[in-house]
Formats: sequence, C-alpha cells, structure tokens
Amino acid sequence: GGRHLMTIFLHEIRQNRLSLLIWTLAIALLLLICMIMFPEMNTGMGDVTNMFANMGSFTQAFGMDRLNFGDVMGFYALECGNILSIGGGFFAALLGINVLAKEEKERTAEFLLTHPLRRRTVIFQKLLSILFELVLMNLVVMAISAASFALIGEELAVREFLLLHGAYTILQIEIACICFGISAFIRRNGIGAGIGLAALFYFLNIFKNISDQAEFLKYITPFAYAEAADIISDRAIDIRLLILGLIYAAISIAAAFLKYTKKDIAA
Repeated sequence: GGRHLMTIFLHEIRQNRLSLLIWTLAIALLLLICMIMFPEMNTGMGDVTNMFANMGSFTQAFGMDRLNFGDVMGFYALECGNILSIGGGFFAALLGINVLAKEEKERTAEFLLTHPLRRRTVIFQKLLSILFELVLMNLVVMAISAASFALIGEELAVREFLLLHGAYTILQIEIACICFGISAFIRRNGIGAGIGLAALFYFLNIFKNISDQAEFLKYITPFAYAEAADIISDRAIDIRLLILGLIYAAISIAAAFLKYTKKDIAA
C-alpha cells in the first residue's frame, strides 16, 4: 500500500498543473509589470499621492490614505496587494470549490469505495494537494517579486514583504478551506459559488474600510487581516483576526470530513 499512499494527492496535482502554472505566471507577470512601472511613476508620484489622498471614500476603500506611493513598499503593498488578493483569492476558491464535488460528476471509481477510512484518506490527500499548490504558487510569486525589486534597483523591506505575503497566503488558504467545506455539500459544479464567495469577502472588506458602522465585518472577511495598509504601517499582522480566520478554516475542514465520510456518493 505504500506506493498508493499518495496516489490521490499526485492525481490532483497532475490534474491541476496547467491551471496552477497559468495562475502563477499571470499573477507573477502582473506584479512584475507593476514593479517595472514604479520608477517611471515615481518621478510624478508626489502628485499621484496627493490626488489619491483626496478622493474620499475611494481612498479609504483601498487604504490609500495610509500608504505612501512614493515609497516602493507603499506602492508594492497597494498594487501588488490587490493583484495578490483578487488573483490569489479567486484561484484558491476555484481550487477548493470543486475538489470533493467533482468525483460525482466524473464518477471516479476509486473514490467510491465505501470504506470510511478510505474516504478520510481521500479528503486528507485532496486537502493536502490544495495547500501544496497554494504554497507553491506563493513561493514562486514571492521569488519573482523579490527579483523585481532588484531589477529596478529598489530596496526590499524584508519584514514587511514577508508579512504581506504571509498574510495573503493564509488568506488564500482560508478561502480554499471554506470552499473545500462547501465542496463536500454540493453535487454539481460550484465555480460560481466559489468565485462569488471570494468576491463577497473582498467587497465586505471594502465596506469595512469605508464605513465605521461596517467595522464588525473585519471578523468575517479574511481580507481584513491581509489589509496591506495596516501591515505596512504597523509592520505587523492583526493576530486575533488571523486566528479567527484559521478557526473558520478549521471548522470548514471539519464539516467537509463529517459530511463526506457519510455522504452517499452517486455511482
């Protein structure tokens, strides 16, 4: 059995390798383009910073009032933060949302074994494959980003850089885990639900930034602890919100295990 131990894990990685490659390259390329634009924009950046600082709610929505665009880390946090949060968040949702549902769609025989232990193994390996892909994507993106700083001759603030990327990686893992939980309960393609959830979280964070009344939303959306402006200005991540996010992720995983081990899978 040792050889078959990671069959499902490897099967998932193989199945997803093309989309993993495309998303990783797309995100890395967008980051690279942003960074290459920085020196050129930086010459007229004083005006840009002033302009952005005076756009009311729009400024607040993206935390622009708290970032200095003339500073390379401020610029990176905003531009790259948005690319990473939207791109990474959507990719995480797509990875998670169909991973348990698709066995029914594709009627995959090896998963239909009724043995509960076997089902647990299936879930565990599928979950592992998602986490592996997200971590891999983030490591590649970080390497390319770090190289882009060197390319334009700017100093990389290592602590802020690692905190930012750490927060976005955990944000993606949380979204993937929540979608993974949902995946155990649905019987058909859930792409719409996955993307919808990621978008909902993103917009809840924007509402939270604009209105004090919506401050409580920070306890719901993972984008709250991956708020680039906070991470750069505090040089820290809000640990309470991060832990809360990990609790949501854990509950979702537990729900997936409970549901999937008891689910009647249509053969």
